[in-house]
Amino acid sequence: GTVKESGEKHKGSVEIPNLSEENEVDDTEINVSKKKGEGDVLKDLMRTEGTTKVREALRDYLKALKTEFTLGMILPTKAAVGQELAAERKLSAHPTQDSVSPQDVVGVKIPTVKILMREIFNSPADELYSIFTTKELVQKFSKCPAVIEAEKGGKLQMFDGSVSGEYTELVPSQRIVLKWRCRSWPDEHYAVVALNFKDMAAQTELQLECKGVPVSSEDSTRQCWKQQYFEEIHIFLQQSKDNME
Repeated sequence: GTVKESGEKHKGSVEIPNLSEENEVDDTEINVSKKKGEGDVLKDLMRTEGTTKVREALRDYLKALKTEFTLGMILPTKAAVGQELAAERKLSAHPTQDSVSPQDVVGVKIPTVKILMREIFNSPADELYSIFTTKELVQKFSKCPAVIEAEKGGKLQMFDGSVSGEYTELVPSQRIVLKWRCRSWPDEHYAVVALNFKDMAAQTELQLECKGVPVSSEDSTRQCWKQQYFEEIHIFLQQSKDNME
């Protein structure tokens, strides 16, 4: 995009990780990021008016896709579906060592990975801990309304509901553990996120461990923490420092 007043150009990207006809377009996650430097005004614009425009385009796209995809399609009859189910039951009744019946797949845990990340912040540990547990501060760096009930069993909701969870452990200035999920993940599937704050005088090393992330969401989850949490907190801390000076 180009800033009208200055003519400066800035590059960024829009990522849509969970586009599906099974999801409502209004619930579709839209992640906006930009390369380092100025241009926050463009990023903010894309997160508001831009996101609305993107959703309008997605709505038209999915409608057209459904129409074109189903043209000339012969849908299975109830009899055919019944035969398929009978075949599946027969397979599961006599499983071989090398075959996996559909019944074995349904209901099992999805393949997951563990994500480990470290980030240094120019902030003492107690201040950084507060940024993750104080509603007003969370809303400032995330630029969205949030639900932050920083107590054991308390709820968490951020980024217009794209992220939600529940606090399971809080040790002030040291550690936060919570059940955490992205809206695009399978229903009721949560990862376990542990945030450990290592005080280094004027700085803090934040150690993130995220266990139980769906394999298919590993990259988007890393990007979520890096771009929507870490980078935005860096910007927030710098702005706070500038305002103090």
